[in-house]
Amino acid sequence: MDFTSTEEQTQLSETLGRWTDKEYGFERRRDIIGSLDGVSAQAWAGLSDLGLLALPVPEALDGFGASGADMFVVMQALGKALLVEPYMATVCGVEFLKHDEGRFADLLGGAAAGTVRLACAMGEEQSRFDRFDVATTVRTDGDQHVLNGRKTVVIHGAQADHLIVSARVTGDRRDHEGISLFVVPGNANGLSRTDYRTIDGMRAADVDLANVRVPDAARIGASGEAWPIIDAVSDYSCALICAEAVGIMQAVMETTLDYLKTRRQFDQPIGAFQSLQHRMADIFIEVEQARSMAMLAASVSKSEDAAKRRHAVSGAMIRVGQAARRVGEEAIQLHGGIGMTNEMKVAHYFKRLTTFGAVDGDVDYHVTRFTSQPGFCYPD
Repeated sequence: MDFTSTEEQTQLSETLGRWTDKEYGFERRRDIIGSLDGVSAQAWAGLSDLGLLALPVPEALDGFGASGADMFVVMQALGKALLVEPYMATVCGVEFLKHDEGRFADLLGGAAAGTVRLACAMGEEQSRFDRFDVATTVRTDGDQHVLNGRKTVVIHGAQADHLIVSARVTGDRRDHEGISLFVVPGNANGLSRTDYRTIDGMRAADVDLANVRVPDAARIGASGEAWPIIDAVSDYSCALICAEAVGIMQAVMETTLDYLKTRRQFDQPIGAFQSLQHRMADIFIEVEQARSMAMLAASVSKSEDAAKRRHAVSGAMIRVGQAARRVGEEAIQLHGGIGMTNEMKVAHYFKRLTTFGAVDGDVDYHVTRFTSQPGFCYPD
C-alpha cells in the first residue's frame, strides 16, 4: 500500500503546522486550558478559516468530503499541537449525521461553517468500551420521543450545541439490536451537563437526560437499527485517535532529541552517550511502526467491509497503544525528573499519550476484539 501523501495533503499539513506554531503555541494552549471555558473561540474561528471544519462534510453540503487519509494528515498535525478544541468531537458527530444527511443538512452545513459544535454521547457508567451496552431508554409519546438516562465522559459534551445520543428502544441492556440514535439540542429541557477537565487538558461532561423530548425528525436512521452506525463511527473515531497519537509521538521524539543535544553532562551533550542513542533509535522504530498501522486504519476507516475495517482499526489501536506507552515512558526517563513538570512540553505530551484508548478502547480491549473477528485463528 502506498502511504505517500498527495501534494494537497502535504500543503494542508504545512499550512496547519504554520498556524499551530503561530496561533496555538505551548503558552497559548496552557492559557486556554486554564481558562473557565477550557476552549478558545478564537482558535475555533481559526480552524474554520483554514477549512478544517468543512473537511469531513459532504461536498453537496458546502464541505470537502475528506477521505480517511486526508483526516490522518489533519489529526497528525493537531496531535503535535495538542489541540484541546472540540474538533474531533464535532468531526465524529458529523460522521453520525452523514448516515442520514437528508434530515440533517442544516446541521452539517452549520458544522462546515463553524457555527455548530457537536459531541457524541455514547458511553455510560457500566458500559466501559462496549457501545452496545446502553441503559438509557427512549419511549414514544405521540409524535415525540422521550429520553431518560445518563451518559458519562462525553468529550466536549458541555461545549456542544447538539449531542448525538444513543438510547434503547427494545431489548436487554447489552443487545446489539434495539438501539436508536437521536440529535439532542444542548439546551433541551431536562438535559443537564456536568463539565470537568480531564488529566490531559481536554474537557468532558456527564450528561443527564430526564424526560428529554425530541421530535421524530431528530432520529438518525431507522428506529432500533443504530448499532452498525455506532460501530462504524467508533472505528472512525479510533482511526482519528491513532493519527493524533502518531503526531504526538513524533513531537515527543523531536522534543526529546533536542533535549539530548542541549543537556550537558561530563562536558558533553548527553546525546553523545551511546546507550541513549540506542534508546532514541528504539523510539524511532516505535513511532514508525505506529505510523504505518495508523495510516492503514485511516485508509479503511470508511470501508463498507466491516470485518476488514474492524481488523485494521483494532490492530492499529493495539500497536499504537503499545507505542504510545513505550514512547511516553522513554521520553520522561530521558528527560529525567524535569520531564514531569508542567513547564515542559514533554509532560503534556505524556499526559495525552497516557489517556490513549481511555474512551474508545485500550490495548486489552482491542486485542479481545481483534481475536474475536471472523477469520482469526490461533497458531498451532
